[in-house]
Amino acid sequence: MKYRAGLAVAVTVAMGLVLLVAGSSAQGIWDSFLEEFYEVATAQVLDADGGVLGDVSFFTAEDRIDAIMIVGWFSGLTPGFHGFHIHATGSCDAATERPFTSAGGHLNHAEASHTHGDHNGDLPSLFALETGEAFVMIGTDRATAQSLLDEDGSAIIVHADPDNFGNIPERYGTPDETTLATGDAGARIGCGVVVAAGG
Repeated sequence: MKYRAGLAVAVTVAMGLVLLVAGSSAQGIWDSFLEEFYEVATAQVLDADGGVLGDVSFFTAEDRIDAIMIVGWFSGLTPGFHGFHIHATGSCDAATERPFTSAGGHLNHAEASHTHGDHNGDLPSLFALETGEAFVMIGTDRATAQSLLDEDGSAIIVHADPDNFGNIPERYGTPDETTLATGDAGARIGCGVVVAAGG
């Protein structure tokens, strides 16, 4: 598949750049990735019309099951920044007034903060090139394979607009409810149900 092949190429290129910049000492990073990390889950992200926007893979390591690495490759996006989150429910129903609301709110454990930017599912934004392509490689210990694949599952959501992570300096006034909940990232334009790798 085009996107899965692109994902493999993107990971290889990214690690190649690390080696180029950091020198031979960074070889261990790549070796570690290949030897220790294994894919635990995937998500194919679709738009509201059912078109494929991209693929996301989730990796973990035997000695780091408390963290995951997220690697994604996208195309067909509007150039610029897009909010990018893990949502709490593994459902991507586009046939609603506002597509993909079935994915619920951002993944968030009971003990976590309820302010946007601190949710377990809050991630750095995607940046789409002028070609509409985006590549992302993120490490997080706010989510685990277990929390991604719990009883009601989870979903990856791509938003139409940039995410301000609820960061409104006091001089601009008090953040409103939408800012605190979603960072003003706008409509949900892409959704992918997270499934166990090989499932």
